[in-house]
Amino acid sequence: MTKKEIISHIAKKSGATKKSVDNVLDAFIELIIQTMKDKSELRIVQLGTFKVAERKARAGVNPRTGAKISIPTTKTPAFRAAKVLKTAAREPKK
Repeated sequence: MTKKEIISHIAKKSGATKKSVDNVLDAFIELIIQTMKDKSELRIVQLGTFKVAERKARAGVNPRTGAKISIPTTKTPAFRAAKVLKTAAREPKK
């Protein structure tokens, strides 16, 4: 589903204008980005949790040369789905 499709769906369900839904969605995306920058956690009931996860340093191999390399610790965005969302994903398509 694209951003445009999301905006259309929410506007239809809520009776709001597409422009106002677009503004709200943009504000929500900005909030998620700011939360990631602040290294905080954003928890939304029935959706899940957005947070920054840390990947430990590890050894790797350069696929071209076969040389061993050291991969440093990195931070990456992570999303943990809520139980309701996981259950919905497992249900058969109607």
